[in-house]
Order: sequence, then C-alpha cells, then structure tokens
Amino acid sequence: MDVNEVLLPGVGLRYEFTNHEGDLIGVVARRTGDFEVVVYGDDRDEARPVFRLNEEEAETLAQILGAPRIAERFADLTREVPGLESGRVELPDGSPYVGRPLGHTRARTRTGASVVAVVRGEEVIASPGPQEVLRAGDVLVVIGTDQGIADVTRILRG
Repeated sequence: MDVNEVLLPGVGLRYEFTNHEGDLIGVVARRTGDFEVVVYGDDRDEARPVFRLNEEEAETLAQILGAPRIAERFADLTREVPGLESGRVELPDGSPYVGRPLGHTRARTRTGASVVAVVRGEEVIASPGPQEVLRAGDVLVVIGTDQGIADVTRILRG
C-alpha cells in the first residue's frame, strides 16, 4: 500500500492512502502531538474530519491496531526462518525482575533471544526498550531458538 507524506508548514505532516473501497484517507500528525483522521470527497482540497486523538489516544489506537499485525509478522518470520521460534513468557510474582527494567535481565545478551513485546493486561508494548519496568503478570513475547526461549523463561523465574 502506498502512503504519501505531505509536509504541512506550521502544522505537521499529513499521511494519505487509498483504502480498499477507494476512499482517500488522511492522517494529520500535528506538531502538538495530536492527530486527526480525515476522509476526502471528490474535491481533494476538502476533507471531512472523522475523529481527533490526543497523543495518548493515538498511541492506544496504534497498539490496538498494531498488536495483531505484530504477532502475525512474527509468526510469518518463524515459518520462514528454520529454527526461529516465538514464545510467551509470563513474569511471575516472585521473579527477581518485578519492578526492574527489562534491560536488567540481559536476556538477549545471555540467551540470544529477543523480547519483542510486553503484553500487560489489554496493553501491548511493542519493541520495549531496556528501560521498560516489568510488572508481575506481564507476558513477554520472545523470538529466538527453543533453547533461547527456555533460557529467558529460566532467567525471569529466577
């Protein structure tokens, strides 16, 4: 799908794409951090606002829309690369890493496996940074070998 990026001086950026029904959809990313989703009619200079989101709402929507796609892409990747697997590891209450940043686990360095997402209740944190503080009950999505995933599980359980 082609996405056009248009600079809006003093406003921000507008991203445009045509959906499967032929509608031209625009997402205006304002310098303030707010977003506006619009649909264009026959006159490409006029747009009908659909909804506005503040930065936090936009992040939530991106997580909701992106989570299934992330899982799907990792599943595709594991089918394409022999020996590469994905797994889910829940952080138990008694883990020494509860309340500590993900980076303190040194999981990738120690196992070769990567934590690619953290699922926290309904929230999905894609590509968590090393500073992401872990909580009991978090489910870490891990990509690596079977042994690497098992080693991450062992590390997190202490």
